[in-house]
Amino acid sequence: MRTLYFLLFILLSTAPMAQETKPLYPGEIPGAKPSIDKEKSRQENGILIVSNITRPTLSTYLPEKNIATGAAIIIFPGGGYGINALGHEGTDVAAWLQSKGIAAFVVKYRIPDTATMKNKETGPLQDAQQAIFTVRAHAKDLGIDPSRIGVMGFSAGGHLAATASTHYNQEMINPAKISLRPDFSVLIYPVISFSDSIGHIGSRDNLIGKNPSKEKIEAYSNELQVNKKTPPAFLAHAKDDPVNVKNSIVYTEALKKNKVPVELLLFEKGGHGYGMHNPQSTIQWPDELIKWLTKMKFIH
Repeated sequence: MRTLYFLLFILLSTAPMAQETKPLYPGEIPGAKPSIDKEKSRQENGILIVSNITRPTLSTYLPEKNIATGAAIIIFPGGGYGINALGHEGTDVAAWLQSKGIAAFVVKYRIPDTATMKNKETGPLQDAQQAIFTVRAHAKDLGIDPSRIGVMGFSAGGHLAATASTHYNQEMINPAKISLRPDFSVLIYPVISFSDSIGHIGSRDNLIGKNPSKEKIEAYSNELQVNKKTPPAFLAHAKDDPVNVKNSIVYTEALKKNKVPVELLLFEKGGHGYGMHNPQSTIQWPDELIKWLTKMKFIH
């Protein structure tokens, strides 16, 4: 029996790493105020909700070596910059990407809060940049091509992914001369704009406050920040989404204007927050994403 347990231990300890969760920052968290950890997790209508996040983490999902494509995607769950929907817009997606040979990393990023942060609007972008830096800095050890590292975001997590894609020169961390630019982005029912006309005001209020200046609104309206070096993007959005579908449309148009490759999948119905499966569509964005990543030669 002892021999059996020993053999089982050896098998488990030498198996490919499926998941590891570590603090996002190896030392102090930049811009953080001293605070008590009040993080809470709960299930709400079958959805994992994590709130009061002050200590960000990075969870790693590496594929089996025999199916690994060398590509990686860093995932930012949605939640209006008020919570992280960490399950169906985070870990579930990571496990699926892992099964497709794509290394996946889930970021549990900080919730903007003046009580815990010196400048609440910079915290999420710092966390996004730290995640990109970490994955790219350790790409060789992780079996990842450092030129095929993308970001993926849902809802407000989509805003964060788009911000990381358009503000990568606005360095929030010390990158040790490692590029913070994602190689591509995947934006699922994203908040893109903070404009009065189409922006998601709840996300805007939580990130930059209830009375932001015109300059601040424009700075965080990512459709206005696109240029020729903005990473290629895949977007999916339902026309009946309460987060106005024009968010995805204006970002797509801005990328096209700058001759940046982009694909937009529009659903007639689906609403918001459905994660990987839109029950009101026969076409599903994960299948279309794999086609796009293959066409763009991010996976092969």
